[in-house]
Amino acid sequence: MLNSLCVGCIVLTVLEFHIKYTWDSLPMHHDPIIIRFSPGDGGLLMQVTATLINDPPAPPGPPGEPFPGLWNYEVVESFFLNNNTEQYLEVELCPHGQHLVLLFNGKHNAFMQQLPLSFKVNIEDNIWKGEALIPWRYFPPGVNKMNSYAIHGSGAERSYEALYPVPREDLVEGQKPDFHRLEYFEDFTLQSIMGENWVQPESDLWDLVGK
Repeated sequence: MLNSLCVGCIVLTVLEFHIKYTWDSLPMHHDPIIIRFSPGDGGLLMQVTATLINDPPAPPGPPGEPFPGLWNYEVVESFFLNNNTEQYLEVELCPHGQHLVLLFNGKHNAFMQQLPLSFKVNIEDNIWKGEALIPWRYFPPGVNKMNSYAIHGSGAERSYEALYPVPREDLVEGQKPDFHRLEYFEDFTLQSIMGENWVQPESDLWDLVGK
Protein backbone atom coordinates (compact mmCIF):
# COMPACT_ATOMS: atom_id res chain seq x y z
CA MET A 1 0.00 0.00 0.00
CA LEU A 2 1.34 3.42 -0.95
CA ASN A 3 0.33 6.66 0.72
CA SER A 4 1.56 10.21 0.23
CA LEU A 5 1.84 12.91 2.86
CA CYS A 6 2.43 16.62 2.31
CA VAL A 7 4.77 18.09 4.92
CA GLY A 8 5.63 21.74 4.30
CA CYS A 9 4.68 21.26 0.61
CA ILE A 10 7.16 18.37 0.34
CA VAL A 11 5.43 15.15 -0.69
CA LEU A 12 6.60 12.17 1.37
CA THR A 13 5.85 8.58 0.38
CA VAL A 14 4.78 5.99 2.94
CA LEU A 15 4.82 2.31 1.98
CA GLU A 16 2.64 0.03 4.11
CA PHE A 17 2.82 -3.77 4.20
CA HIS A 18 0.63 -6.32 6.01
CA ILE A 19 1.97 -9.70 7.13
CA LYS A 20 -0.95 -12.11 6.74
CA TYR A 21 0.58 -15.57 6.31
CA THR A 22 2.86 -18.03 8.01
CA TRP A 23 6.25 -18.71 6.40
CA ASP A 24 4.68 -21.63 4.47
CA SER A 25 1.67 -19.69 3.11
CA LEU A 26 -0.99 -20.62 5.66
CA PRO A 27 -3.35 -17.89 6.95
CA MET A 28 -2.54 -16.45 10.37
CA HIS A 29 -4.94 -16.61 13.31
CA HIS A 30 -4.48 -13.05 14.54
CA ASP A 31 -4.68 -9.56 13.07
CA PRO A 32 -2.12 -8.80 10.35
CA ILE A 33 1.12 -7.17 11.42
CA ILE A 34 1.51 -3.75 9.82
CA ILE A 35 4.89 -2.37 8.77
CA ARG A 36 5.33 1.12 7.38
CA PHE A 37 8.40 2.63 5.74
CA SER A 38 8.79 6.38 5.28
CA PRO A 39 11.54 9.02 5.02
CA GLY A 40 13.31 9.79 8.29
CA ASP A 41 16.00 12.18 9.44
CA GLY A 42 19.16 10.58 8.04
CA GLY A 43 17.59 7.21 7.38
CA LEU A 44 14.50 5.12 6.77
CA LEU A 45 11.73 5.20 9.37
CA MET A 46 10.33 1.74 10.10
CA GLN A 47 7.07 1.60 12.07
CA VAL A 48 5.45 -1.59 13.35
CA THR A 49 1.91 -2.11 14.65
CA ALA A 50 1.17 -5.60 15.98
CA THR A 51 -0.76 -7.57 18.56
CA LEU A 52 1.33 -8.20 21.66
CA ILE A 53 1.59 -11.96 22.06
CA ASN A 54 3.98 -11.63 25.04
CA ASP A 55 5.34 -15.12 24.48
CA PRO A 56 8.21 -15.74 25.04
CA PRO A 57 8.71 -13.27 27.92
CA ALA A 58 10.94 -10.23 27.42
CA PRO A 59 14.61 -10.90 26.65
CA PRO A 60 16.97 -10.42 29.64
CA GLY A 61 18.49 -7.26 28.21
CA PRO A 62 17.83 -3.53 28.64
CA PRO A 63 15.26 -1.90 26.33
CA GLY A 64 16.80 0.30 23.66
CA GLU A 65 19.93 -1.85 23.38
CA PRO A 66 20.98 -4.58 20.91
CA PHE A 67 20.30 -8.13 22.05
CA PRO A 68 22.12 -11.08 20.40
CA GLY A 69 19.86 -13.97 19.40
CA LEU A 70 16.79 -11.76 19.48
CA TRP A 71 15.17 -14.02 16.86
CA ASN A 72 14.54 -16.52 19.69
CA TYR A 73 11.99 -14.12 21.21
CA GLU A 74 8.98 -12.14 19.92
CA VAL A 75 10.15 -10.00 17.00
CA VAL A 76 9.20 -8.32 13.75
CA GLU A 77 11.97 -8.30 11.15
CA SER A 78 12.66 -6.62 7.80
CA PHE A 79 15.38 -7.59 5.32
CA PHE A 80 16.70 -5.26 2.60
CA LEU A 81 18.59 -7.01 -0.21
CA ASN A 82 20.72 -6.26 -3.24
CA ASN A 83 19.75 -9.33 -5.21
CA ASN A 84 22.75 -9.05 -7.54
CA THR A 85 25.40 -9.11 -4.81
CA GLU A 86 23.47 -11.01 -2.08
CA GLN A 87 24.38 -8.24 0.32
CA TYR A 88 21.59 -7.45 2.75
CA LEU A 89 20.53 -5.74 5.95
CA GLU A 90 18.39 -7.38 8.64
CA VAL A 91 16.56 -5.30 11.26
CA GLU A 92 14.84 -7.05 14.19
CA LEU A 93 12.48 -5.19 16.54
CA CYS A 94 11.09 -6.56 19.80
CA PRO A 95 7.96 -5.25 21.56
CA HIS A 96 9.95 -5.07 24.81
CA GLY A 97 12.37 -2.51 23.32
CA GLN A 98 15.37 -4.60 22.34
CA HIS A 99 16.63 -4.65 18.76
CA LEU A 100 19.17 -6.37 16.55
CA VAL A 101 20.76 -5.12 13.32
CA LEU A 102 22.86 -7.44 11.16
CA LEU A 103 24.74 -6.90 7.88
CA PHE A 104 25.24 -9.87 5.52
CA ASN A 105 27.73 -10.29 2.70
CA GLY A 106 26.28 -13.42 1.12
CA LYS A 107 23.52 -15.70 2.33
CA HIS A 108 23.72 -16.33 6.10
CA ASN A 109 27.17 -14.67 6.17
CA ALA A 110 26.82 -11.95 8.82
CA PHE A 111 29.94 -9.78 9.03
CA MET A 112 28.59 -7.14 11.41
CA GLN A 113 25.85 -7.14 14.04
CA GLN A 114 24.50 -5.44 17.17
CA LEU A 115 24.74 -2.02 15.54
CA PRO A 116 23.12 0.85 17.47
CA LEU A 117 19.57 1.83 16.56
CA SER A 118 17.18 4.56 17.61
CA PHE A 119 14.11 2.53 18.59
CA LYS A 120 11.13 3.25 20.81
CA VAL A 121 8.06 1.18 21.70
CA ASN A 122 4.63 1.92 23.10
CA ILE A 123 2.18 -0.75 24.32
CA GLU A 124 -1.50 0.05 24.74
CA ASP A 125 -4.57 -2.22 24.82
CA ASN A 126 -2.46 -5.25 23.94
CA ILE A 127 -1.13 -3.57 20.79
CA TRP A 128 2.52 -2.67 20.47
CA LYS A 129 3.78 0.09 18.23
CA GLY A 130 7.47 0.37 17.47
CA GLU A 131 9.38 3.05 15.59
CA ALA A 132 12.98 2.67 14.47
CA LEU A 133 15.20 4.99 12.45
CA ILE A 134 17.50 2.90 10.26
CA PRO A 135 20.55 4.98 9.19
CA TRP A 136 21.32 5.03 5.47
CA ARG A 137 24.83 3.73 6.16
CA TYR A 138 23.32 0.39 7.24
CA PHE A 139 21.79 -0.29 3.81
CA PRO A 140 23.86 -2.11 1.18
CA PRO A 141 24.22 -0.28 -2.14
CA GLY A 142 21.50 -0.94 -4.70
CA VAL A 143 18.73 -2.40 -2.56
CA ASN A 144 16.19 -3.94 -4.95
CA LYS A 145 14.37 -6.61 -2.90
CA MET A 146 12.73 -6.86 0.51
CA ASN A 147 10.93 -9.25 2.81
CA SER A 148 9.52 -8.95 6.32
CA TYR A 149 8.77 -11.51 9.00
CA ALA A 150 7.37 -12.00 12.48
CA ILE A 151 8.11 -14.61 15.13
CA HIS A 152 6.37 -15.33 18.45
CA GLY A 153 5.21 -18.16 20.69
CA SER A 154 7.00 -20.97 22.51
CA GLY A 155 7.40 -24.68 21.89
CA ALA A 156 4.68 -26.16 19.70
CA GLU A 157 3.03 -22.72 19.58
CA ARG A 158 6.05 -21.08 17.96
CA SER A 159 4.85 -19.21 14.86
CA TYR A 160 6.95 -17.97 11.92
CA GLU A 161 5.18 -15.50 9.65
CA ALA A 162 6.20 -13.86 6.37
CA LEU A 163 5.16 -11.00 4.14
CA TYR A 164 6.30 -13.02 1.12
CA PRO A 165 6.06 -16.67 2.20
CA VAL A 166 7.28 -19.82 0.51
CA PRO A 167 4.52 -20.95 -1.92
CA ARG A 168 2.83 -24.19 -0.96
CA GLU A 169 3.91 -25.81 -4.23
CA ASP A 170 7.58 -25.17 -3.40
CA LEU A 171 7.52 -26.88 -0.02
CA VAL A 172 9.32 -30.16 0.53
CA GLU A 173 8.83 -32.74 3.26
CA GLY A 174 10.57 -31.80 6.50
CA GLN A 175 11.28 -28.24 5.42
CA LYS A 176 11.72 -25.72 8.23
CA PRO A 177 11.39 -21.92 8.20
CA ASP A 178 14.41 -20.07 6.85
CA PHE A 179 14.09 -16.31 6.59
CA HIS A 180 17.18 -16.16 4.37
CA ARG A 181 15.44 -17.71 1.34
CA LEU A 182 16.40 -14.73 -0.79
CA GLU A 183 14.68 -16.09 -3.89
CA TYR A 184 11.29 -15.29 -2.34
CA PHE A 185 12.04 -11.63 -1.64
CA GLU A 186 10.08 -9.21 -3.84
CA ASP A 187 10.83 -5.91 -5.56
CA PHE A 188 11.55 -2.91 -3.35
CA THR A 189 13.74 0.17 -3.75
CA LEU A 190 14.56 3.04 -1.43
CA GLN A 191 13.77 5.37 -4.34
CA SER A 192 10.15 4.18 -4.18
CA ILE A 193 9.99 6.07 -0.88
CA MET A 194 12.57 8.82 -1.30
CA GLY A 195 11.85 9.71 -4.94
CA GLU A 196 13.26 8.40 -8.20
CA ASN A 197 16.01 11.04 -8.30
CA TRP A 198 17.20 10.33 -4.74
CA VAL A 199 20.75 9.00 -4.51
CA GLN A 200 21.62 6.69 -1.64
CA PRO A 201 24.48 8.05 0.49
CA GLU A 202 27.71 6.07 0.46
CA SER A 203 28.33 3.83 3.44
CA ASP A 204 31.59 3.41 5.31
CA LEU A 205 30.34 0.04 6.57
CA TRP A 206 29.73 -1.47 3.13
CA ASP A 207 32.80 0.18 1.63
CA LEU A 208 34.87 -2.16 3.80
CA VAL A 209 33.35 -5.27 2.21
CA GLY A 210 35.77 -6.92 -0.16
CA LYS A 211 38.68 -4.66 0.75
